[in-house]
Amino acid sequence: MPILSGFTGSSALVFVLIIVFVFFGAMLAILSRYRKCPSDKILVIYGKVGQGADGSARSAKCVHGGAAFIWPVIQSYQYLDLTPISINVDLRNALSRQNIRIDVPSRFTVGISTEPGIIQNAAERLMGLKLNEVQELAQDILFGQLRLVIATMDIEEINTNRDKFLEAVAINVETELKKIGLRLINVNVTDISDESGYLEALGKEAAAQAINDAKRSVAEKDRDGTIGEANAVRDQRVAVSLADSEAVKGENTAKIEIANSDSLRREREAEATRRATAAEKVQSAKALEEAYAAEKTAELARAAREQATMQADMIVRAEIEKRTIEIAAEADAEQIRRRARGEADAIYAKMEAQARGVEEMLSKQAAGLKKIVDAADGNLDGAVRMMITDKLEDLVKLQVEAVSGLKIDKVTVWDGAGGGADGKSATAGFLSGLLKSLPPLNDVYKMAGLELPDLLSVEPKPPVAAAEAEMPAPAEPKA
Repeated sequence: MPILSGFTGSSALVFVLIIVFVFFGAMLAILSRYRKCPSDKILVIYGKVGQGADGSARSAKCVHGGAAFIWPVIQSYQYLDLTPISINVDLRNALSRQNIRIDVPSRFTVGISTEPGIIQNAAERLMGLKLNEVQELAQDILFGQLRLVIATMDIEEINTNRDKFLEAVAINVETELKKIGLRLINVNVTDISDESGYLEALGKEAAAQAINDAKRSVAEKDRDGTIGEANAVRDQRVAVSLADSEAVKGENTAKIEIANSDSLRREREAEATRRATAAEKVQSAKALEEAYAAEKTAELARAAREQATMQADMIVRAEIEKRTIEIAAEADAEQIRRRARGEADAIYAKMEAQARGVEEMLSKQAAGLKKIVDAADGNLDGAVRMMITDKLEDLVKLQVEAVSGLKIDKVTVWDGAGGGADGKSATAGFLSGLLKSLPPLNDVYKMAGLELPDLLSVEPKPPVAAAEAEMPAPAEPKA
């Protein structure tokens, strides 16, 4: 072989084995992607599956009863189970066309459809769902359509014409199930009942009608038997009379007996006719009486049903209004609670922030005071002196502001050349009194509950000496 000419014998054998292995591996991979679809399942191929008849991309390709090749990477597959699903629809209080609520418990059997158009809906809407999920989805559709069909029919029509009812249910349900890829297999209505007793009243009416018909038939048969018996007796007596008349023809005694026999026969015929007529009228009267009684019972049942229907409607409306008021009240109460809770949270946050601010300010003041005490080497008096020295300007300023509000536009002092009893002039006395009106620093400090250090707590000089020491020379008297 030209390809293997450059290999030795063993190398060529290895190369051939590799080619054979690769070939069989590729065949096995191809065969493993070829899937057969069982008869009770649908093979759904999704991914890149080509285009539909209208040229748009298809979402999935469905195979039933065959096989298909699944391209790796670009395609994948799943199976849809065709096992029938039995769904119990216990429909209660369904409203009929007569506005009477009835109970129609039913059992439906559905399954995934294999029709070409519907199977695509099943692949798009049911793939990946579990059996109970599909059952719940179908059950919702069945409940709605069954109520819709009952709302278009009367109770008598539903009860007596079951074929028409089941046909209407099948048509409506089948149409809706096809939209999700399902089909209806069987419908079985187990029983029909109503809380108002309408169906029970209809049954009693039918039973009463059947009983009355049977009684009427028995009376008619008794009447026919009595009349037939009377006719037979009459024929017998006529034949006997004819035979006797022929036998004793010509004899007066026979004629008298025949006349008496005829008279008796006529009396008995009249009596029999009277009894038959009376019996017939009595039976007719009884039949009418029973019919009227049955009609009365039916009317009473109908009146009770209408009364129960009206009461049920009024109770439902009242319950709805009550529930609406309760919900509105609960909503208002919840709104008030939330608003109050929000205001309380805001107040709490504000107070907490203020407390944190006060705490921080006091902490800073305590730290500053501690530093001042540390700077005074732990001597509290020295620390107080330092603080007062720092605030002395402010204290003096406060004393000055105490009299700063006094408005003195002009001061005129009439002073003589001589002094007073104490040797001071009038001007010196005025200034001394003015200074005395200012509160001493020691008194201001004591009013605050504190004591000045010894440095600042020196008692002032006597007023007279201090005034004389600080007072300037007397001024010349002014004109």
